[in-house]
Amino acid sequence: MRTLRITAVALMAAVAGVAHAQTTLAKPSAIEAFGKGVQIYNCKAVGGSYAWTLKAPEATLSDAKGALIGKHFAGPSWQAGDGSIVVGEPLNVSPSPNAGAIPWIVLQAKSHAGSGVMANVDYVVRTRTEGGVAPSSGCDAGHANAEVRVPYSAIYLFFRH
Repeated sequence: MRTLRITAVALMAAVAGVAHAQTTLAKPSAIEAFGKGVQIYNCKAVGGSYAWTLKAPEATLSDAKGALIGKHFAGPSWQAGDGSIVVGEPLNVSPSPNAGAIPWIVLQAKSHAGSGVMANVDYVVRTRTEGGVAPSSGCDAGHANAEVRVPYSAIYLFFRH
């Protein structure tokens, strides 16, 4: 667990140097994207009661100028406009400093598809989240299998080798 925390801290510290690195390297070692969409939850029976459980995210990814560069969906997966995909596996989760926002998370790539920009992503960091938290009520036997879509936004950093 200590190793995971150290890895997360190291990755977050690297974020501070991303802007400088992007101006000095021909090929940026990190990509920053603004994610905007929904977290989709289903009302499920859990241990004799009911709870909202995450089904999947559904979001678009845009660059700093607002141009669409990809999408985020179940897996968790991120797909670039060139068709390449990275699927992540959580390493560390930290509560968001913003009340009512989904956690910040560091993920390590567990698989890739295609040969584009996501093909060499090693880590994905979700930070600066807003919204997206499951409702605190409304999930009971009368709403079993109901689905809610909760708006959220986040910054995604894709660290490449």
